[in-house]
Amino acid sequence: MTNSVVTKKLYRSRTDKMLAGVAGGWAAYLGVDAAILRIALVASVFFTAGFAIPCYAAAWLLTPERPGES
Repeated sequence: MTNSVVTKKLYRSRTDKMLAGVAGGWAAYLGVDAAILRIALVASVFFTAGFAIPCYAAAWLLTPERPGES
């Protein structure tokens, strides 16, 4: 019997994106709808007095783009 380990990698999406593909990539990684993450991001901008904006920018810079997807 073999143990099969599936590793998921976090990438920015090239196809499911509105700005940089961060929400689309995170949604694919987490297995949720990207619209839910986008709504949560907009809400968090208001609830955190804008702190979510630099967090999104950091995710944009630190999350690599999915290779080979067009």
